[in-house]
Amino acid sequence: MVNSNLGFVLLFVNNPQKSAEFYNDILELKPIEQSPTFVLYALANGIMLGLWSRLTAEPRVDAQPGASEICFPDQDVDVLYEFLGKKSIVVAQKPCDMDFGRTFVILDPDGHRIRFYKLWEK
Repeated sequence: MVNSNLGFVLLFVNNPQKSAEFYNDILELKPIEQSPTFVLYALANGIMLGLWSRLTAEPRVDAQPGASEICFPDQDVDVLYEFLGKKSIVVAQKPCDMDFGRTFVILDPDGHRIRFYKLWEK
């Protein structure tokens, strides 16, 4: 039987060190592991976020960034948006209300989508 606990999210990036600078800044975290081809973060909820060089990943990576998202909950997305707006980031979607709640999306250096959201209270 498959264990349904998610352990890792891997993003395939062109330059793990450059991507690490971006994630260090927006997550305000330091990696727990770092090499020229791989960077690993331990997120607060125990899930690991890995940045793996798309040039060394096996099997070969054909997918392009932006086909999926990593999503982070936040209590006040507007305040977070203002905070991140002071950094050098690319915004794909400004804060807005959607069916599920308040949200915005930024892009990492490779074009991976990062969504921040606050679900509507029921």
